[in-house]
Amino acid sequence: MSAFIEIKNLSVDFDGKYVLKNVNLTVKEGEVIGILGKSGSGKTILMHVLRGTEHVGHITGEVLYHTARCPSCHRVEFPSLAGKKCGCEKEGKFEAYTIDFAATGLYDDERKDVTKRISIMIQRTFALYGDDTVLTNILNALNEVGYKGSDTIKKAADLLEEVNVSHRMLHIARELSGGEKQRVVLARQLVKEPLLLLADEPTGTLDPMNADLVHKILMKSVKTRGMTMIITSHWPEVILELAHRAILLDEGEVVEVGEPKKIVDKFMEGYTEIVTEKPTEFGGPIVRVKNLTKKFVSVDRGVVRAIDDISFDVYEREVFGLIGRSGAGKTTTSKILMGVVPPTSGEVSVRVGDEWVDMSVPGVENKGRATKYMGILYQEYSLYPHSAVIENLTGSISLDLPYELGIRKAVQTLKIAGFTEEGAKKILDKQTLELSEGERHRVAMAQVLMKEPNIVIMDEPTGTMDPLTRASVTNSILNAREKLGETFVIVSHDMDFVHEVCDRVALIEDGKIVKTGSPDDIVPYLTGQGHAKTQEAPKKKAAEKSAATGKPAATGKPAATGKPAATGKPAATGKPVAEKSATEKPAIGKASQKPVAVKASQKPAAEKAASKEAPAKESPAKESPSKESPAKKTPAKESPAKKTAPQKEAAAKSKKADLKSLEEKAAEMENIEINTDGGCV
Repeated sequence: MSAFIEIKNLSVDFDGKYVLKNVNLTVKEGEVIGILGKSGSGKTILMHVLRGTEHVGHITGEVLYHTARCPSCHRVEFPSLAGKKCGCEKEGKFEAYTIDFAATGLYDDERKDVTKRISIMIQRTFALYGDDTVLTNILNALNEVGYKGSDTIKKAADLLEEVNVSHRMLHIARELSGGEKQRVVLARQLVKEPLLLLADEPTGTLDPMNADLVHKILMKSVKTRGMTMIITSHWPEVILELAHRAILLDEGEVVEVGEPKKIVDKFMEGYTEIVTEKPTEFGGPIVRVKNLTKKFVSVDRGVVRAIDDISFDVYEREVFGLIGRSGAGKTTTSKILMGVVPPTSGEVSVRVGDEWVDMSVPGVENKGRATKYMGILYQEYSLYPHSAVIENLTGSISLDLPYELGIRKAVQTLKIAGFTEEGAKKILDKQTLELSEGERHRVAMAQVLMKEPNIVIMDEPTGTMDPLTRASVTNSILNAREKLGETFVIVSHDMDFVHEVCDRVALIEDGKIVKTGSPDDIVPYLTGQGHAKTQEAPKKKAAEKSAATGKPAATGKPAATGKPAATGKPAATGKPVAEKSATEKPAIGKASQKPVAVKASQKPAAEKAASKEAPAKESPAKESPSKESPAKKTPAKESPAKKTAPQKEAAAKSKKADLKSLEEKAAEMENIEINTDGGCV
């Protein structure tokens, strides 16, 4: 198949410091390319160069897009369509056209024609209008690309159904779980009918099941729309599962290009096993949570129980984990523990010395006494972007230290956060904008640890880390606990990390704690490998030990040492491999000739066949309804297959009564407003 993108001797530098060096790569139409590399290796910079909508350092070399462009309407398609009719009103014909992003200005009109067909999912960023509904977010995206069709509402609904989030159509975007937000982001990007989708760590902070769902949707979109995708991920198994080919980047250079398994094996050669043993005993309780409940009120959802009557204790020097699917209530729990969000009811107490402090009572003599000994790393953290790293670690958090001592402590803390001593010294004078996302994440972690808190709460601490960096951070946390006596509460979707670092884990579902125990016992329930009968014995044994000692039962075993799936990942891994049929890689070159948005109403052939057979199976039920038990009646399930197009449209309209005003004003997108005011109960 024709080459779509050619990168030749690409180098990018910032003030003489090279972040990409002589990169060469060819990408074909409909191909999926996976990029692997440590944090700071240049993956994200390469993605932004390919996106072509912003200034990225000083670029040399060539970034060639081979396309077919209609001179009449300026529409751009894959190069294989050169010579074919465009289908526009002016009846133009596609002509072969090549543009070099490295040599063309950002505001060149022909360059813009190409960038209009390039979409990106930016790492650790949910680019949504937080106060608007999900539907309005998609309608805004349609307006941004200049869509003028009379079926705007229907097209938006079809896109939401394509990414399996139509059931959240009227929800406020900020109220969605991480997995749901990521799918809405994908729907907004699919509005552009992209030729190229750049997915930069699209599932880095999602739980295993939501990550698997997003991967399936991505591959379905690649297959049905015929688009090319370039994806970065710090999970090697994701590259193995999704990519046709993979490249390994190290310090800005392409080390190797080839089959995904070969590249993953080479990448994992430097994997460090976790050898620190977990303690068998802990101190007394340092955090107590009893009957904790948190309710939110939402205009469209009513009263939402984010946390529903949960109780647990965290012991001194313990690493306690909170796991669960996106939206289960983990982050809300962590914020209540820190005193950032007040509970609706229940108790949260933190021990300071020999006294217990009620975290629901504000003031320096109450909650303030505990918070100065606590630190929290938020999932959506922030740093001062125009300040140097050393300033972010000292003055910006009111840490008044002599300069020499501040440098020394900053380097030590950055080493705990996963940097080498040389790497830590090298970034101290850099502004945070100059760092990669993974490096910024570790600096944010160091910022929390600089104040030497007794209790550290971390929300997704390894969300953007590759396995090598994660192993270093795991060792650092366990060493900090051993040498400094710190207590950790960790919220994470990374099941490998949880398995390696946590002593006990609580599984949260729908705001309730359903199971608590060792990672060996609890993690399989989230990854779909747990069974109640097989887990009952170890749970009972742990409970008996805990009751006898008054302390949590630790495993006393070394942390898990298995490598990720590509090299023998343990069964408790956080990213289950999806069914082959669900994420089957599309054959390169079998992309559709012209990408067209998939209509939600269009069914696969197998489903259509099933629908045609359905009436025949149901006929006996219609002849003798009185003899059939209610449990066997299934006409309601079959009714969608019998509906005509007008009936479907009528049914959809009846379900979208609240959208009537939006439909009437679809042509005037800027005037659409939805009242989404809400607050806490």
